[in-house]
Amino acid sequence: MAEPVKQKKQFKITDLLSADFMSRLDSLDIVSKRVLRGVLHGERRSKRRGQSVEFADHRPYVVGDDLRFIDWNIYGRLDQLFLKLFLEEQDLTVHVLIDVSASQVYGEPSKDMYIKKLAAALCYISMVNNNRVNLTAFSDGIVGQLSGMRGRGYLRQMTEFLLTTPCRGQSDFETAAAQVAAGRAGSGIVIVISDFFFKEGFEPGLKRLATKNYDLYAMQVLSPQEIEPDMTGDLKLIDIEDEDTAEITVSGALMKYYRKNLTTYCNDIKDFCTRRGGTYVLANTSGAVERLVLNYLRRIRLVR
Repeated sequence: MAEPVKQKKQFKITDLLSADFMSRLDSLDIVSKRVLRGVLHGERRSKRRGQSVEFADHRPYVVGDDLRFIDWNIYGRLDQLFLKLFLEEQDLTVHVLIDVSASQVYGEPSKDMYIKKLAAALCYISMVNNNRVNLTAFSDGIVGQLSGMRGRGYLRQMTEFLLTTPCRGQSDFETAAAQVAAGRAGSGIVIVISDFFFKEGFEPGLKRLATKNYDLYAMQVLSPQEIEPDMTGDLKLIDIEDEDTAEITVSGALMKYYRKNLTTYCNDIKDFCTRRGGTYVLANTSGAVERLVLNYLRRIRLVR
C-alpha cells in the first residue's frame, strides 16, 4: 500500500497579522528622512499621489504592483508590462534585520513572536506600497535572507520565512551587520529588531549600518521578565546561547543595580542612534504590536 503524501503546510499572512490590522496598515507608507537618489529632499511623499506629479521612468511590472500605473501604450507596442514611475515613486529600499539567536525564545510573551510580527507589519507596509524589501534573519551572522521583495505577491513567502526560521545559536551582530552593509546600494532605511544583548556590544554592528545614505532604526524588544525580573534567593544562571554560568544571590540591592544597569544600557543605544541621526525604539512584549506600529511608529514618523 502506497504511503500517503504528506501535505506541505500552507502559511498565510493572517498567521502573523490579523485581517483588521492589515486593513489599517493598507493606509500607511514607510517614510524616509534621507535624500533618495538625489530626487527627494526631506521626507518622501506617498506613491499614492504619483498620478499628479512629474513622470520619471519605467520599470518592469511585478506581481502585486498597482495596475493603475501600468503603461498600456508600451504594452501595446512591446507586449510587455511596465509600470510608470513618478518622482515620488523612485525606489525606496527597506532593510529589516531580525535577531533569531537562541535568547529570543525567552520571556512570556516571547521576544521571538513579537519580533516576527513586528517585522511582518513593517514588511507588509513596505511591500504593498511597492517599496523594495530585504528581510534578513541573523544569529552568528546571516542565517537566512529574502531580497528584492516588492508587492503583495511576496507576502506568503515572507510569512513562511518568518514562521519557519528557528531561534538558535549565539548572536554575532557585527558579522551580520558587515554582511548586510556589504550588499547594500543606494539609499533607504535599515531597521534592526533585537534585544541587543550582544556580548560584543551593539556599537560595532550599528556603526556598520549607520551610514549617511540610510535611515537607521534600532528597535529593542524586551520581555517583562527582563525589564522587571521576579527572582529571589540563591540562583544559578545559565546563558541560553553559550551556556555560560553564574551563581548569584538575588537581593533588593542587586535588583536595584540590575535595573539601573539596564536603563543605562538602553540609554546608551538611544544616545548612539541619536548622535548618528538614527532612532531608537524600546518595545515590551507585553504590549501589542498593533499599538506600537499604529501609534508610536506613526508618532516618530517612520510610517504615516
